[in-house]
Amino acid sequence: MSQAQTTSPTSSETTGPSKKQHSSLKVLTVVGYLEGTSFLLLMGIAMPLKYMMGMPEAVKYIGMAHGILFIAYILVLLITVGRIRMPLWAMPAGVLGSFLPFGPFIFDHFLKKTLNKNAEK
Repeated sequence: MSQAQTTSPTSSETTGPSKKQHSSLKVLTVVGYLEGTSFLLLMGIAMPLKYMMGMPEAVKYIGMAHGILFIAYILVLLITVGRIRMPLWAMPAGVLGSFLPFGPFIFDHFLKKTLNKNAEK
């Protein structure tokens, strides 16, 4: 056998992500969007209500939901990294994105763009 034959791509590499990988990425996207939305609600609505209107209840409930979604997002990110071949920057960027407003949305965009570009190669 020649070296060209032994280094040819397998069928799974040429067809893109498997169903399991695709579903993992979809779950990461959904949880990321929920976490990002809860963060924006917390910072944009609940915190102003607390400090400008004296209504701390919004922070209590939205903050609790955001905390649960934050933990879920980090866990789903860890699981997804284990299931799909992701670029080296993906894990730290995903964690960093969870601390920034609009971070999960931007991370999801760049991750999908990178994965689609790698699938075309």
